[in-house]
Amino acid sequence: MALSKLNFLNLNQLTTKSNFFANRYYYLPNSRNVKCFSTALVPGEPSGPSVSSSIPGPKSREMIANLDKIQFASAIWYFTDYKKSLGNYIVDVDGNSLLDVFSQISSLPLGYNHPDLHKVIQDPDNQIAFVNRPALGIFPAEGWPEKLTSSLLSIAPKGHTQVNTFACGSCSNENAFKATFMWYRNKQRGGAPITDEENSSCLINRQPGSTPFTIMSFKGSFHGQTLGCLTTTHSRSIFKLDFPALDWPIASFPRYKYPLEEFAEENKAEDRKCLAEVEEEFERFNKSGRFVAGVVIEPVQAEGGDVHASPEFFQELQRITKKNGAALIIDEVQTGGGATGKYWCHEHFNLPDPADFVTFSKKMLTGGFYSLPEFRPQQGLKIFNTWMGDPSKVLLLEKVVEVVKRDNLLNLAQESGKRLMDGLKDLSKRYPQHIKNNVRGIGTFCAFDLSSPQKRDETFVKLQHHGVQSGPCGEQTLRLRPSLVFQPHHADIFLDILETVLNDIQTV
Repeated sequence: MALSKLNFLNLNQLTTKSNFFANRYYYLPNSRNVKCFSTALVPGEPSGPSVSSSIPGPKSREMIANLDKIQFASAIWYFTDYKKSLGNYIVDVDGNSLLDVFSQISSLPLGYNHPDLHKVIQDPDNQIAFVNRPALGIFPAEGWPEKLTSSLLSIAPKGHTQVNTFACGSCSNENAFKATFMWYRNKQRGGAPITDEENSSCLINRQPGSTPFTIMSFKGSFHGQTLGCLTTTHSRSIFKLDFPALDWPIASFPRYKYPLEEFAEENKAEDRKCLAEVEEEFERFNKSGRFVAGVVIEPVQAEGGDVHASPEFFQELQRITKKNGAALIIDEVQTGGGATGKYWCHEHFNLPDPADFVTFSKKMLTGGFYSLPEFRPQQGLKIFNTWMGDPSKVLLLEKVVEVVKRDNLLNLAQESGKRLMDGLKDLSKRYPQHIKNNVRGIGTFCAFDLSSPQKRDETFVKLQHHGVQSGPCGEQTLRLRPSLVFQPHHADIFLDILETVLNDIQTV
């Protein structure tokens, strides 16, 4: 029952035969935790997980059944009690408290119910933004430019002074594609005005108004589930099956051999092979008139299995993209926001020039994209929708940025990430029958593969039973996506529970 063949794990099927819950489970720290335990950054956070029922428990199963009467609900893992969830711990409606190293699919910057974020909501001056959601493209509130400057632009990637907000990651990427196409077409026009034929033909989806431009993407990628983004998504068939797709170029993303230090030459050859494919796709599509206007890529292919590529790969990709007159769109929806120890994962790659676009969402609380000045649209209503994001999320992000700086959370991500990586590598050496020797990560943005999809599924479920919420991806990968308030002692709790689970794996 591999996750690669399902929407998500059917936890009811996987837990009904278990007798694990004959006794209540509490986490008791071992000597490693006693040595490293430190004060939690979120006051009142539990000292460890506590599990007293199956997951999903009886209340969750009843709620799932009720929801399923009005919408398809089989992908839900359990219902959550967000009043009781705190810091790094998620609490379900059955009272189970789990150490959350998945953080709502990598979207919680400060964990649950951080007191500084509650203060933002309680401020009467801010409540106006929560009650009155504006159509930002037409009726922004007084002070909106200042809020963008103190939040998003204060942490902008190198060279970026332009930012647009949206509601989610998919619409952020979709609009970055649109901005790329406009920029590319304006270059072709060379300053000439838009013609009547262009205006009329686009209304019936014909050239020259509707352009034949394309976006290149990579095998294994995930960029969202709107139709344009689905064309650039290649991670799992469940996301794409039955939907129309555009004929756009696809190149291979590097697949490295591990340990990296033992396969340096082989992995360099892999980079060269994949970059050669990029060159070939540029030539093939440009010659046919289906011009490649942009290349979209994740710094780490997250949904596709936490697949990493070298800084040298990204540096050369940028050079090839520029040589072909295209834009480089770096999708930081999941990697952005600080988990890698920098706000932007691609900053680890030392690119010679700023990326043309950097898209974001999740830990940034709002969606959107940064872009270089030359990508500003030349007409209104081109990059537009009703809400264009949500000012209340930007208010929260402004506070998140302040807390990250005050509590030194980017350095903490590096420190906690090192604890995780060291521990995972140690477990992979001591349990080679279960964990493959390809532990990988930057900061707390970590992952490891189990030796089979079935073993990964069993590990995922048993981690839940022992009070850890992790996240699956790829064929046999478990990914870790903790919040920025995840500390070394949380890493030790996770590692100890993972070792307990590894000693209990039944799958051959």
